[in-house]
Amino acid sequence: MENQQEQSGFKLTYSAKEQAELKKIREKYVPRQMSGEEDKLARLRKLDKSVTHKAQAVSLTIGILGVLILGIGMSLILTDLGQNFGLDHTLTMILGTCIGVVGMIPTALAYPVYQLVLKLERKKAASEVIRLTDELIK
Repeated sequence: MENQQEQSGFKLTYSAKEQAELKKIREKYVPRQMSGEEDKLARLRKLDKSVTHKAQAVSLTIGILGVLILGIGMSLILTDLGQNFGLDHTLTMILGTCIGVVGMIPTALAYPVYQLVLKLERKKAASEVIRLTDELIK
């Protein structure tokens, strides 16, 4: 198509904004060749993300499980679920309250667990991060 355009004498030009968009799209398809510093910076970014991602995953898992347990307790209190299983209303309220309190514990601990896991993972990755940043700063 380019040959036909060049032979017919007209040429398409794009604005600076369109040129930037074209370059951005092209970068997705051209294989990247990283220099040593870019490779180290990419490794540093990946290491930093892995530390926070692990802490987030553990914290979210604990928090979600806690909320689900809390929800079961609330369901026992607010619905007739206990009566469907043949339990007395008073027993259902007590059981629902106990289950709800048990569910509050991991829900409340989710953030402190996040902080703890983050601290431990940062401690594990500290030597590598310091080594990479020292090499990149020089």
